Amino acid sequence: MINILTQKDELTVLYNNQIIIKHQTKHPAFYLGYGTEKIDSYRGNYKFDDYIEQRIGLSSFNVIDHSITFSNHSVTLIIDFEELDNRLILKLKSSIDLNRFWMRLYATPEEKVYGCGEQASYFNLRYRNYPLWTSEPGVGRDKQSLTTFYADLKDKAGGDYYTTYYPEPTFISTRKYWVHFDSYAYANFNFKHQDFHELFFWETPKKIVLSFEDSYLDLVEDLTNYTGRPPILPEFVLDGMTLGVQGGLNQVLTYLKQAQDANIKVSGLWCQDWAGHNYTSFGKRLYWNWVLNENVYPNLKEEIKKLDQQNVAFLTYICPFLLENETLYNEAKDQGYLALTKENSVYKEDFGEFYCGIVDLTNPDAFKWYKQIIKTNIIDLGIKGWMADFGEYLPVDCVLHNGIDAKLMHNQWPVLWAKCNYEAVEESGKLGEIFYFMRAGAHGSQHYATSLWAGDQSVNWETHDGIASVIPSALSTGIIGNPFTHSDIGGFTSLHGNIRTKELFERWLEMNVFTSYMRSHEGNRPSSNFQFYQSEDTLKLMERMTSVRVDLKPYIQDLIKQGSTFGYPVQRPLFMHYEDDLITYDLQYEYLFGSDMLIKPVVEQGLFVLDIYLPQDDWVHLWTGNKYSGKQIITIDCPIGYPPVFYRKKSKYSKLFEQITNKYHQ
Repeated sequence: MINILTQKDELTVLYNNQIIIKHQTKHPAFYLGYGTEKIDSYRGNYKFDDYIEQRIGLSSFNVIDHSITFSNHSVTLIIDFEELDNRLILKLKSSIDLNRFWMRLYATPEEKVYGCGEQASYFNLRYRNYPLWTSEPGVGRDKQSLTTFYADLKDKAGGDYYTTYYPEPTFISTRKYWVHFDSYAYANFNFKHQDFHELFFWETPKKIVLSFEDSYLDLVEDLTNYTGRPPILPEFVLDGMTLGVQGGLNQVLTYLKQAQDANIKVSGLWCQDWAGHNYTSFGKRLYWNWVLNENVYPNLKEEIKKLDQQNVAFLTYICPFLLENETLYNEAKDQGYLALTKENSVYKEDFGEFYCGIVDLTNPDAFKWYKQIIKTNIIDLGIKGWMADFGEYLPVDCVLHNGIDAKLMHNQWPVLWAKCNYEAVEESGKLGEIFYFMRAGAHGSQHYATSLWAGDQSVNWETHDGIASVIPSALSTGIIGNPFTHSDIGGFTSLHGNIRTKELFERWLEMNVFTSYMRSHEGNRPSSNFQFYQSEDTLKLMERMTSVRVDLKPYIQDLIKQGSTFGYPVQRPLFMHYEDDLITYDLQYEYLFGSDMLIKPVVEQGLFVLDIYLPQDDWVHLWTGNKYSGKQIITIDCPIGYPPVFYRKKSKYSKLFEQITNKYHQ
């Protein structure tokens, strides 16, 4: 299975008869070096200045069995190749303590690659480079847009096409392999070259794992056999939508009654302000002391029991930061559970007009303590889910209990945060009944994050940071083993003139029917933006779309089981099931919902007719019952409430889909 071929000045490594590494003396496959970096950070946004002092090509090689030593004078890199569980394992060891590593992985010009965590601008990563560092993605994320210009100018927060909450040095190739690099260090994956991918790290990875399979479904299943998979989502996510509302108990119950009176299928109330409010220039924020505020939500435990009788789950919010001088902060400080400065004082992170301490999750006692906070303050109240926010903010100059440089822990931090939540639910015996959703992630999120959400999109139609961006976000995280994700219906960030409209909310609503989970959000400036409770028309649309969601329950339930059992994403690129159709590999704004439904959300303002590509199959338009053959582009009317949705005529769920057609005929 492993073949190492050598000539005088050339070495080729093959696995499963596929070239993996092609090394030449004049064009080495590996480099080691030394660099010094400067990292400027501001409220979760980072700028890098990496000065490379040495880059040494390891031009010479020596092969002994399945071990290769690459060298250049005294600088050596030893790689041991072995096969384990039908995967190729490369174990790496460098002879000198250098802090920069480059590898050139063999590539072909026509090859495409997908993954590297969550990528919101481009699904196919080929011919671009991707720095891998967890951060705020930025507002706008497009240097050509006015939104990004003003966000950079006023907030240092504009972002770019590659900035992401969830970076991971893992990708899938159209050569039918997946590869993972065992490192959480800063990385930069350069896919611009025709005949190699150059993969760069701030350390030598401990190992590299690569696996070939016969299909993309097999690739995802094998990858998630390696990473682990999440438990199933709780059943209530199938029974309608969760209303993201706030303002205290009386206010949210008023919103609930309004929705129920409109016959909306409400399965949950997400009330992020359970701990109280904190008003800043950014907008309405939360009081970051994760203790129930009885003034805002009095007698909540008993109220949750009443909601349970209506089959309405109560959900809320937590993050790993504690508001300075509040009760949890003071307790953690007294116990030595907070990250420190180099001067041995508590590190205080600026979150915009307030400061917080950071629970040091590398400290076993702090980890156990915060896990208990989640159990006692959230789970014991009867809360069924929460947003586990802010895993990407670990400052690079803080001092951690485990003694590892925070620069090397930064990308791992979201996984520690996910694991803390996971163990709190697991030890409560509630996996599959309670879930939490995270925006930040890294290798390991596949198992420890029960769900993702796409984060804080702008409340607009911009491609890189508006409604459209959540589609490649779902596809990129899904293809590397995160089966469950969703987005805030209507988006979140309202800055620099971005104001949510009724049309945007309604298009986002109809899209989220065909995702893992439906949940709305009021956004950071609720009073300035459209809210569903302001419009009778929108309430009627919510009634219709949540009814469609509930009618699809048997099908969606099957998809969730597939995600937990095999790692298959709920939202899938078309090529996962139509591998021979070359057109499908470059589609990033339409997707398969499972194997049997095809969705193309409307992501442009004022668009009511849309072209959609149907791959080779027999398709039925969900809203009219009209039948179409595949391998063609068709034009479809798409008024609000009728997004382009098709199902496979040969699906085992075709009777279910036909019933929906008859019930909601356009």
